[in-house]
Amino acid sequence: MMQIPDQIIEKANKEIEGCDVEGFVLGGGSSEADIVIVGEAPGEHEAVKGVPFIGRAGDELDKQFNYIGIKREEVYITSAVRSRPYKWVKTTKKGSGGSRKANRKPNKKEIWAHAPILDYQLNTIAPKLIIALGGVALERLLGQGYKITEVLGEVIESSILEVQGEGYGWSEKRYAIFPLYHPAAVFYNPRIKEDIYQSLDHLKEYMDQLN
Repeated sequence: MMQIPDQIIEKANKEIEGCDVEGFVLGGGSSEADIVIVGEAPGEHEAVKGVPFIGRAGDELDKQFNYIGIKREEVYITSAVRSRPYKWVKTTKKGSGGSRKANRKPNKKEIWAHAPILDYQLNTIAPKLIIALGGVALERLLGQGYKITEVLGEVIESSILEVQGEGYGWSEKRYAIFPLYHPAAVFYNPRIKEDIYQSLDHLKEYMDQLN
């Protein structure tokens, strides 16, 4: 388990005060990994268990790992935001009181609050490859200049955004970033499954070059 300095976590928790979030998932996997997976934020199950990608999206991610021939313990899994962003929605489920918490996309304040944690993890691990799962992760790393639908399955050699003073700046180190759809995306749009697996084929080819 990677140890994050207490002051970084304390500052992150202070920054996110007042936001509709719950739980805290630092990350998981090998701190000596060649590959880091960056997701969006924890969901309901992750927030409770403190483990990344253990719900339906986690099952889908495991299928993708199996397809490209890697195991969870061989990579490091983290996210742009460590706490589950939620919103209240109406429900007719008995015993719910008429409303329940639903996942939502993290906002810029929440991403900024936890940005130093991701910076620390990436600087510590110095991975050969970063896999960005979804548009939130891709924008956190590379800004608004890339849309995931336009660069899906491509390797982008670039500096990445990191906290510098009161804003973001570009890292001195350059990384290889590989954008993929978030595993949960296939639940809402099954038609993208073919695109996902074509991207995974490209990823396998690139990983073979790394070894």
